[in-house]
Amino acid sequence: MEVTGIPEAATGTRTAPEPHLPIDAIRPPRPGRWVAAGVAVLVMVWLLYTIIVNENLHWDVIAEYLTDGRILGGLWVTIQLTVLSMAIGLALGVLAAVMQLSGSPVLRAASGLYTWFFRGTPLLVQLIFWFNIGLVFPSFGIGVPFDGPKLVEWQANELITPFTAALLGLAINEGAYMAEIVRAGIRSVDPGQREAAEALGMTHRQVLRRVVLPQAMRVIIPPTGNQFISMLKTTSMVSVIAGAELLTVSQRIYLGNFEVIAMLIVASVWYIVLTTIASIGQHFIEKRFERGHHALRTRVRRNLRPFGKGSV
Repeated sequence: MEVTGIPEAATGTRTAPEPHLPIDAIRPPRPGRWVAAGVAVLVMVWLLYTIIVNENLHWDVIAEYLTDGRILGGLWVTIQLTVLSMAIGLALGVLAAVMQLSGSPVLRAASGLYTWFFRGTPLLVQLIFWFNIGLVFPSFGIGVPFDGPKLVEWQANELITPFTAALLGLAINEGAYMAEIVRAGIRSVDPGQREAAEALGMTHRQVLRRVVLPQAMRVIIPPTGNQFISMLKTTSMVSVIAGAELLTVSQRIYLGNFEVIAMLIVASVWYIVLTTIASIGQHFIEKRFERGHHALRTRVRRNLRPFGKGSV
């Protein structure tokens, strides 16, 4: 007897699934894309040809000075300034960010004043100021404050060398920018995790070190890498105070041999090499933190476990 009008779910029978039909899609023509690609290739080939065959560039001079001892010495000073400035700037940034998130209005005001001033004034002005700080403070010392006796005293002109002035200017300025980056990373963490950690009896420092910062690093790392790459190029500003970095050395050489363009190309080649290496390193660091992002919850649970009676 044939049953009609009864759904399949009621009869318990299933129909065979319909086979998937192949999709024979045709990509629409885009002639504009091909024209733009052709023009771009033509322009790049023309620029490359113009640069290679231009006799005024003096490629023999460029090849000679790429590995010159003075250039390599300036390159080493550039690397030192970049690494030290970023390390000090990162430490200052973390401290300033923690102060901004503090419950004390005095600490918040001090941190806000620091970031406001050093982000609001040009870096070039700050470098020149630190280089001439001896005009304001002829000497520095350790002793009793308010014009009391000094136990140890140094002359500013001897203490503040061009390298020291460059390091102070770059590091303190970088700290103001890193403070905002770190603060944004800390605020990106769910506040509920902080509250849960504090409910388990963790101190503010333990919450920051074991719960908040491990998760905030995923937000902090990319802009920090960009700041590091930018710092490599920003060190060229030190040339205004004769800091003996890469650009300063290149300028000193072309003032003697009058190969201005050639020496600027030499400096540019080394800047490109440094930024390329830094970009590759940034890529792998970001990839590592991205891969470990899914394990952060487990790590936070492990950090919280000693403070709870059971697993969190």
